[in-house]
Amino acid sequence: MPLHIIILGPAHPFRGGGITTFNERMARSLQEAGHRVEILNFTVQYPSFLFPGKSQTTSEPAPADLQIVQKLHSMNPLNWFKTGRYLRTQKPDLILVRYWLPFMGPAFGTVLRQVRKNHHTKVIAITDNVLPHEKRPGDRLFTRYFLPACDAFITMSAKVEKDLQLFHTNKPILTLRHPLYDNFGAILDKETACAELGIDPNQKILLFFGFIRNYKGLDLLFRAVSLLKEERILLLVAGEFYEDPDLYKKLLKELQIEKNTVLVNEFIPSDKVKYYFSAADLIVQPYRNATQSGVTPLAYHFEKPMVVTNVGGLPDYVEPGKTGLIAEPDPVSIAAAIKAFFEFGEDHFTPQIREKKKELSWSNFVSQISELYAGL
Repeated sequence: MPLHIIILGPAHPFRGGGITTFNERMARSLQEAGHRVEILNFTVQYPSFLFPGKSQTTSEPAPADLQIVQKLHSMNPLNWFKTGRYLRTQKPDLILVRYWLPFMGPAFGTVLRQVRKNHHTKVIAITDNVLPHEKRPGDRLFTRYFLPACDAFITMSAKVEKDLQLFHTNKPILTLRHPLYDNFGAILDKETACAELGIDPNQKILLFFGFIRNYKGLDLLFRAVSLLKEERILLLVAGEFYEDPDLYKKLLKELQIEKNTVLVNEFIPSDKVKYYFSAADLIVQPYRNATQSGVTPLAYHFEKPMVVTNVGGLPDYVEPGKTGLIAEPDPVSIAAAIKAFFEFGEDHFTPQIREKKKELSWSNFVSQISELYAGL
């Protein structure tokens, strides 16, 4: 039965990082399944102390095929009640709320309490994180306020499911695989992609993709590359620094791997993502801690093997020796995994990655959302 579904979370014009990209792709898949879908977006998303990047918004054109309404101010309690009343009168069958940061708990929790007064709308939270990577005062309190406003939860890693259970919720929890990010264009040959980026394709190219913060372990990867002593390795770092880039540049100099490294310190727009992944031989996620990562479904879409560290939900998505390799979060282990990858050769992994892709479809993801809703 077609439903009226509202996705509560960021979308255009907020920059197309993992949450925004996911929401828009999910909306399209729900529309393809026959549902009426809107995204209720923020007017103001982050205070500056939570967003150290250059800009929260993009100049890219708005998606013409999606209905996006900007209403929610994350820091204005009067707006929370106003937004909640608006949604209550809209009377959607289902609200899918994205919960990735406890800071959003008061706003979301208040909005959803207002909505539930219509005694019709069901709320399913897609919980990317229940406890954040970087802890702040109030995290647990804000999450405890948010959780009772929901009827059920979807997680995308065993780590988040375990974190959710720490709060002793007795509501349904469904753990699904993060579907593919298949909306960034087709796979290109390495030579074409490298030509676009201005780098030599006759190198072993490692890609670190996404914004840079301490928990993502880029410094561990720098040290791993320095251990490899392989002249033909090029480390391509593509993403905006949310920390002082000079600290990383200093480390590159100390390790004497500046000539082996290209730093692209900027947000990578959607139409450029394909060049970075197509140029790479191997995607490396050297995280110190993690739940799941949006880089993983990108790697699967572009059929690239991965080295990931054995933290959080990262290993859940990698079959060792088949779709990638798993290392411990230290330079020696990461270096050994990278070396082992090149000994296997990329051709060893590609057929198995293509098989794994079949499990990560959006149609499967949204059909399981429908089944969860039907049981509420």
